[in-house]
Amino acid sequence: MYAPVFLTDQLSCEAKEAGKFLASIAKTIQKDSLPLKAPCAIICGGETIVRITGEGKGGRNQELALSAAESISGMDGVVVAAVGSDGTDGPTNAAGGIVDGNTKTRLKEIGISIPAILAENNSNYALAEADALIMTGPTGTNVNDLYFLLCK
Repeated sequence: MYAPVFLTDQLSCEAKEAGKFLASIAKTIQKDSLPLKAPCAIICGGETIVRITGEGKGGRNQELALSAAESISGMDGVVVAAVGSDGTDGPTNAAGGIVDGNTKTRLKEIGISIPAILAENNSNYALAEADALIMTGPTGTNVNDLYFLLCK
């Protein structure tokens, strides 16, 4: 069983930074058992932003997840998920993405560099290649984006 902590429903920064932020929490949990001991679930909500620098396809939740994948690389028992409550994320049919400590390695093995993909805002492509897209279809509601960090 995972001990839950609701962190905020107001996360509103750049998606790439939010992914790094959740990864930093995972590192602290694994190192110091703070803010709580694993197994735990950190739950957040909000709406991040994406600064468009490339011509790829993706959305803020996919970009957050892919950024987290870069930062949690090699960490066992860590999962980050980001999903839009309306079932869509940017101009894609995905609701978001889910990554773990092995996602970066899987992408690297097929020649995909996370920093290069993030620079092109092409997170949908990379997450599809990693089989890490969350596909819900339209939900008929739009409350908030939801972000989860699981530490086992």
